[in-house]
Amino acid sequence: MIDESLRITEIFYSLQGESQTVGKPTVFVRLTGCPLRCGYCDSEYAFFGGERFTFADILAKVAEYQPEYVCVTGGEPLAQPSCFPLLTLLCDQGYKVSLETSGAMDIAGVDDRVSVVMDLKTPGSGEVSRNLYSNIPLLKNKDQVKFVLCSREDYDWAVFKADEYSLRDKAGEVLFSPSYEQLAPRLLAEWIIADRLRVRFQLQLHKQLWGEIPGV
Repeated sequence: MIDESLRITEIFYSLQGESQTVGKPTVFVRLTGCPLRCGYCDSEYAFFGGERFTFADILAKVAEYQPEYVCVTGGEPLAQPSCFPLLTLLCDQGYKVSLETSGAMDIAGVDDRVSVVMDLKTPGSGEVSRNLYSNIPLLKNKDQVKFVLCSREDYDWAVFKADEYSLRDKAGEVLFSPSYEQLAPRLLAEWIIADRLRVRFQLQLHKQLWGEIPGV
C-alpha cells in the first residue's frame, strides 16, 4: 500500500538556479532525508526533521503559486518511496516537473514526463562509490547529468566518465558546475573552452543572488 504522504523540509517559490530551466520561476518541493554525505552539500538542513505532508497538502501548497515549473529535490527525494507517485501526480496537474537526484537511487520508477537532473558524484564529493551506473541507460533526451567539480582531478574524471558512458548521446545535456567557493568558476570555464567540450557550464544562480541560505 502506498503511503500517500511525505516528510517535507520546505516548499518555496524562487528562480531555478541550475539546469536547462535556469532563471525560470519554479516551485521547489524539498523532501527530507538523504543517505549520502557529500563534502560540498548545501542542504544538510534537509537531512533530518521536516514535517509530514499528505499528497493533497503538497498539491494545494504548490497550486497557491500557480507555477509552470515544479522541482522536486532534497536531500535525496527518491529515498522516500512515495516520491514516485508524487511526481506522477504533479505531472497530472499539468506542471513541467523536474527531479534533482543524487544518482545513487534507482530512477526506473520515475514518470517518463519528468525531467531527471541526475548527479554523478565525483571523487572530490567523497561519495563516488555510491554512483548507480545502471541508471544511465534509463536516461531520456529531456534528462540531464550533472557533475559538481571540486578540482582539476574531478574535471578530468568527469570528462572521462562522460566519454566512457556516451553521456552526451544518452541525456539531453551534460552539466559541469564548480563546487561553490571550492573551484573557481573562471578556471572551470577556461578548461571547458580549451578542451572544446560539448557540455553546459553552469553556476548556481540562486547563490549568486542570495548567497548560501535555505528557501531560495
